[in-house]
Amino acid sequence: MNKKTKNIVKLIVFFSAFFLIVASFAQKPTIEWVNIHAGTFTMGSPASEVGRSNDEMQHQILLDAFKMSKYEITFEQFDAFCEDTKREKPGIDILHRGKNPVVFVSWNDAKAFADWMGCRLPTEAEWEYACRAGTSTPFNTGKNLSIWQANYDGRFPYNNNAAGKYRDKTMPVGSFAPNAWGLYDMHGNVFEWCSDWYGEYPISDQPIATGPPEGTHKIFRGGSWYEDAQPCRSAYRYKSFSSARRNDLGFRLVSNE
Repeated sequence: MNKKTKNIVKLIVFFSAFFLIVASFAQKPTIEWVNIHAGTFTMGSPASEVGRSNDEMQHQILLDAFKMSKYEITFEQFDAFCEDTKREKPGIDILHRGKNPVVFVSWNDAKAFADWMGCRLPTEAEWEYACRAGTSTPFNTGKNLSIWQANYDGRFPYNNNAAGKYRDKTMPVGSFAPNAWGLYDMHGNVFEWCSDWYGEYPISDQPIATGPPEGTHKIFRGGSWYEDAQPCRSAYRYKSFSSARRNDLGFRLVSNE
């Protein structure tokens, strides 16, 4: 092989590597972000709130500013991750993919996607702070949540409010009005994984914003299309094993950059 041929081969190898790198970046989906300002809020629910659980004891939380994805992560976005990392795509019929929120993803799956994107899952405190968007009522919509404001099982409304229909499926992200901070589907559609282990809230004057360092269950929040209105409350806490997958459980991302 002469010198000229060797140089041509080197150029081919260089540009092949270059285009592979560019292609890998091109496969990363675009995330629309909402800037969440730093602040203090009361996490949990008052004893008077209808449907509250004993693990929702109110306490003060101080948070730094962060960015949260405007929408729940979609099948379209998660499928790109699966294709790039040669992972099996979550199973569901084709009619519910695309812009619908991804489901059948475990906490481990959600974290892997977040790592791939250079982001992370929200802490439980960040999630509730962002969901409330300055409110202290059961929902960021006030004392009630109608089926025109969120996707849940409307046959079982909150606190004897008017009943509505049951859609029996997820809806494309952004199908309903956002909360006051511009975040969509914080109530209903699908539950959302948080980064924290489940644990009792701390009894402390310090505004601790992270969960326990270890545990057996991970937290998810927000209610879903399958559940009645009560679990859609801003303070409601649900937990499961990090390997759990459900047809009404997805996630969204947070970034500090």
